[in-house]
Amino acid sequence: MIPYQDYLRILPELIFTAFGILIMVLEPALPEYGSRKTSGLIAFAGCCAALAASFLQGGWQGEAFFGMVRVDAFSIFFHALIAIIAGLVVLASLDYLDAQQIHAGEYYALILFGSAGMALMSSAVELVLIFIALEISSISTYVLAGFRRRVAISAEASIKYFLLGSFATAFFLYGVALVFGSTGTTYTDAIAAAMPGNGEPLIYVAVALMFVGIGFKVAAAPFHIWTPDVYQGSPAPVVALMSTGPKAAAFAVLLRVLFGAGLPGWFWVAWILAALSMTIGNLAALVQTNVKRLLAYSSIAHAGYLLVAFCAASSGIGAAIFYTAAYAAMNVGAFAIVSHFGSVGERYVTVEDYAGLGRKQPLLAACFTLLLLSLIGIPVTGGFFAKFYVFSAALNANLLGLTLIGVINSAIAAYYYLRIIVVMYMRDDDRAHSPAAPVPLSLAVALVISIGLTIYLGVQPNAVLNAAGQGASALVHPAPPTRASLR
Repeated sequence: MIPYQDYLRILPELIFTAFGILIMVLEPALPEYGSRKTSGLIAFAGCCAALAASFLQGGWQGEAFFGMVRVDAFSIFFHALIAIIAGLVVLASLDYLDAQQIHAGEYYALILFGSAGMALMSSAVELVLIFIALEISSISTYVLAGFRRRVAISAEASIKYFLLGSFATAFFLYGVALVFGSTGTTYTDAIAAAMPGNGEPLIYVAVALMFVGIGFKVAAAPFHIWTPDVYQGSPAPVVALMSTGPKAAAFAVLLRVLFGAGLPGWFWVAWILAALSMTIGNLAALVQTNVKRLLAYSSIAHAGYLLVAFCAASSGIGAAIFYTAAYAAMNVGAFAIVSHFGSVGERYVTVEDYAGLGRKQPLLAACFTLLLLSLIGIPVTGGFFAKFYVFSAALNANLLGLTLIGVINSAIAAYYYLRIIVVMYMRDDDRAHSPAAPVPLSLAVALVISIGLTIYLGVQPNAVLNAAGQGASALVHPAPPTRASLR
């Protein structure tokens, strides 16, 4: 019989799932072409409840379900982060769905179901369960990407994301099979125990295959081809979710698999992917005229910065965890603004459409400017400390070449972020349209939270840094595994 403590250790996932089911049950009772803000408010309440449960998990740390799930400081950090991301995306979507004439409460249910998969990815320590959690997250985002069903580019984004994602998943699953064939187990602790003296060459092939699967999920080059088209075609709030939540969960999986399982041969793979992601992402972003595509290539570059922390090994784990939080705060806010400014049908998504925004809506322009400066890494923002800790960890690990590549790419990135700011403040909009509508209350709340977190991480990062350090310590020095996890 499974003890009740096991259910407490997956309480955030249960809450996400329960509120998602509740929305699906209530959906038939709502008017067919009516607003779905009621469903959105229920989803937001579910995110708040999951966030509260994540903090309560500090008193329930340990293993659950025969050692397949581990609740520790590492998983608690990512549970809280995913709940915050999902809540902000729900707030940004409340008025967006009405503006786009999307009358489907399933949208919010899919966000919650996907969040349940992302949360489970961060706490699972058994490779097959990680795969299942990965698929729960992926299937939800495949559907969400094509939610603007009347728009051809949205359907194209969904199909492209699904097809390429399926191939990437197959690579990951084949890597899991090879790990099992080499070690006889799929538990990360048992794999780590079997690694010393393991001369199986298949284990190196397994690491490469698993990197392909996870590299696709985090949009790391050269597995990034899907990213610009999918980001451009998907609803903007969905892009805010898929560019932060699944990416944070996938990096949590990478940390669990590489450091928790002690798999060998990953350093040069991560080094090459980091250099390629930073360089290709930033150079491609220079020539983009569509803001969503520009931010898509930006997300590829930021995946590269995160991989720099991976290459720093144990000294960079805390920096990588902190970076995921800082990137989520600023990127969700940026896409929330893009979703609002795009107006009906997301017609206004080019850089030139933002001309004169500083005069028409100075407060909205100021918010977007702050988030873009944080993406650059300007001091007094979370992005500054995120990059500072990543590059410091890389220098401490004697990765001078990779650090130089990262610093040069950060300078390149400043150009295309500043270009948007220049257009907002230094160019007048002579066209007849004026898409900058008043900011609705729900979006204003999401922006206040996002910008507040961005400034907080840039001014008082110690609390989050300490939490990231505790998560890194729990990953590098885990509690002794139970007997069940060594089967």
